[in-house]
Parts: sequence; structure tokens; C-alpha cells
Amino acid sequence: MIDIHCHILPGIDDGARDLIESIGMAKHAASKGITAIFATPHHKNSRYYNKANRILAKVNKLNSILKRKEIPVKIFPGQEPRIYGELLNDYKAGKILTLNNKHKYLLIELPNSHVPAYAEKLFFDIQMEGIIPIIVHPERNVQIRESPNLLHQLVKNGAATQITASSLIGKSGKQLRKFSLQLIKHNLTHFIASDSHRLSRNAFKLVEAYDVLNEELGKDYVERFKMNTSALLNGKGIDREEAERIEKNKWFYF
Repeated sequence: MIDIHCHILPGIDDGARDLIESIGMAKHAASKGITAIFATPHHKNSRYYNKANRILAKVNKLNSILKRKEIPVKIFPGQEPRIYGELLNDYKAGKILTLNNKHKYLLIELPNSHVPAYAEKLFFDIQMEGIIPIIVHPERNVQIRESPNLLHQLVKNGAATQITASSLIGKSGKQLRKFSLQLIKHNLTHFIASDSHRLSRNAFKLVEAYDVLNEELGKDYVERFKMNTSALLNGKGIDREEAERIEKNKWFYF
């Protein structure tokens, strides 16, 4: 399995505290059947600033250590920038890192409370550079939960999204589990990732998430999501079904 969103790099954000924890996370991931992990530290979220060069150097160092210790997991570079107006300018300046540095896919985090008014224009401009923005954990965004067709518009216009395994399996509550399934059923999300931050029992719940997906919607959905992570790793196109709107009477309010 491939995990496209993880905070495994040591001492760089609110993920692994040190190298010992990074190694422990890699061992735990391997025990769960994960062979490839994208290291995606936070960037410009008001607390952490991790430019591309710093991330690439830390990924190379961690891979060398994991190889020496014969831990069968490879780390690939990525980044989780919080959306901001100058993001595309910073990409052109070499500060923003696409997944696996292939200039094809870029994780972008929205604020928890809302979708900025400039998001649609920014995502369009990013796509004009040949990059597909991937909105991470949209199920956590309050405005999207209340008005899910905001997300429909962004996906219809070409953005992709990634939900979090813990949301799908119910670790974040029944409501987020229900909404995550709605996003999947309406073709409004394309990836599942762990978003693991620390070494704990709740880390790397991809197997459990795929089990839920299989039970609720069937093996074809599981295969599609797994194939999308493989395509992303190789910088290829992903499988996208036509996005559907979520009717208001299918949603619930907090």
C-alpha cells in the first residue's frame, strides 16, 4: 500500500518528534503492509515553514537510515501547504514541493472553518501550470460540511481530494464517517491517506479504511482508490468518475 499523506519526518512539524520516532513509524507502517509513504510536512500554516529544499534533504537522510536498518518502506517527498494567495508564486520560486517532485500533484490544506473566496481562482491557476491540486481532508472543513456543493464545484473544475482514514473508520466520530462515505459515493474524493502524525495505535489505519470501503461500497471502490495512489506515485493520471452534487436533504448539521 501507498500512504500519500504522513508527517513522518523528524522534528520538522507536529509529526515525529525525533529520528527514533520516525523509524518507529516506518516500522509500524511496514507491519501494516505499507511500502511507500509520502512525507508531507506542514508549510505556512502559521506555525510551520518547511520549504522544498529542506524537505528533500530530510527525505534523503531518512531513506538512507531506513535502508541501512532494512526497514522495507521508502519515503517520497511531498508537502502540505496551507492555502494562501501567493502559493503559485512560491511554487515558481522553488519553495513549494509537488508530490514526489514530479510537478503533477500538490496537496493543499484548507482552513478548518471555511473555503477562502480566492480558492477557485487559485486552483484554476495551479491547473494552468499542469498541476492538479489535491484538497486534503475536506471532510473536516466546516463550510464544506454545511455546503458540500462548494466542494463539488472545485472537483468539477478539476481539483482532486483526499479523505483521512480515521474519518472513514469512525475514529473522528460517526458524523465524519457518514460524510466521508457521502463524498466517496458522490465521486467527490479520490484518495484515502493516513495523515499519521505520531507513533500510536491510531497511526496508519489504511487497512481498516479500505476494509470499511469494501464493506460499504465493494471491492471495485477499493481497487480504484489503490490504483489512484499508484498513479499519483508515478505522476500519471488518476481514475475520476463524474462528480455528483450532494442534495441538502442527504446532509446533517452539527
